[in-house]
Amino acid sequence: MKTINDPNVSPAERLEALQGYLATNPEFPGFVTESNNHVHTIYSFSPYTPAMAALRAREAGLTVVGSVDHDSAGAAAEMTAAAAAVGLGSVTGFECRVYVHSADEVAEGRAPFHDRKLNNPDTAGIAYMTVQGIPASARDKAAEFLNPVRMARLQRTAEMVANANEILVGLGAPLIDLETDIVGRSQFLHGGTVTERHLLAAMADKLIEHFGRGEALVAGLAELGLNLSDKVKAQLGDTENPHLTFDLLGVMKAEFLDKIYVIPQRMEDGGECPTMAEVIAFATSIGAIPCYAYLGDVTASPTGDKKAEKFEDDFIEELVAFLGEIGMPAITYMPPRNTPEQMARIAELADANGLLEVSGVDINTPRQVFNCPELQRPELDHLNDATWAMVAHEQLAEQDPALGLFAEANPLAGLPLKDRVKRYSAVGRALVQDGLPVADAVARIKENQ
Repeated sequence: MKTINDPNVSPAERLEALQGYLATNPEFPGFVTESNNHVHTIYSFSPYTPAMAALRAREAGLTVVGSVDHDSAGAAAEMTAAAAAVGLGSVTGFECRVYVHSADEVAEGRAPFHDRKLNNPDTAGIAYMTVQGIPASARDKAAEFLNPVRMARLQRTAEMVANANEILVGLGAPLIDLETDIVGRSQFLHGGTVTERHLLAAMADKLIEHFGRGEALVAGLAELGLNLSDKVKAQLGDTENPHLTFDLLGVMKAEFLDKIYVIPQRMEDGGECPTMAEVIAFATSIGAIPCYAYLGDVTASPTGDKKAEKFEDDFIEELVAFLGEIGMPAITYMPPRNTPEQMARIAELADANGLLEVSGVDINTPRQVFNCPELQRPELDHLNDATWAMVAHEQLAEQDPALGLFAEANPLAGLPLKDRVKRYSAVGRALVQDGLPVADAVARIKENQ
């Protein structure tokens, strides 16, 4: 079991260990009507390798698991193989930050969202997107597209390390070494990316080393001005806490990141952020599905790293209409994070603007559960259908780009999106649950012209 989740061995070794574990005939629960398309792995920041993420998803009874690492699709091949091994469907892709508008659009006054906070708590005019359902043969193209993003992000991380070290120097604490403490604990050298979470984890470890564990740590953090709830104080004050770094990281992200944060710049200015239009165009060119990641006004965060604050809800109609106009085909959101009223509003707007609704729950800490019980509610059945449609999309677009769910040459392109999703959903379920050969799945779509 340990090898399955070992970030220091190869994907092939992890998959071999997974197969060995499965050969012992472990008992798994029955499947539930749930999926999770938004799991982070070690290729960005997570306690899980792709193989272990797939296993945890199966242990939770999920039917589909999906990986979306920040600025990396490095998990895709391992996730696909591991999901198949445990009997799950899979959807693979990546997540990235984008500027909604180019510098020229801002200068020319054609940038209605450049000064509004969207789904990114740190900077107005920057948004999170996912690109999902990447065909296997396009993974190298995705890596090539993301490589300059990864490199620029590493450089920005170095600037933030310097900011963090100024604080640590003042405390007399050990300093962070970029190569050892951040790059070394990441998968950067294997196509992964370095994120703010890597930096905060490194800083958390230095603070733990400096203050010690237990009440001494809680007292030291109070001196730094961190706002700790009683629940968090209990977690951080527990000398036997196996998740101490992750717990402290979450607090620091919510309460401390702004003290060391460096705003990412546009790629055209030497930074790491492409524009939204550039990512849409790239995703479309490789047969993948770009999605806007709706956050909505936050009252409580399942990951514990977002404060209660307002995001897109006050102008959501204008935003979704804009997404439709620039060719964004999908919008993704997290049912546990949003209220029924928010989800109903998004469903209505997505339908009116021809966008696919995609679901997923951000998994990047060991305390989170993989389940999304909201997806068992009848009013959210369409999200399960969308997931299975993307499972079919990823496999069919690999066989023929014209079979991508949103391909202009798709045999079903003349159907309303809801009908197309129903057809693809049935094929996705048949591929995974019934063992339908891919060639037969291709024929089913082509015969439904």
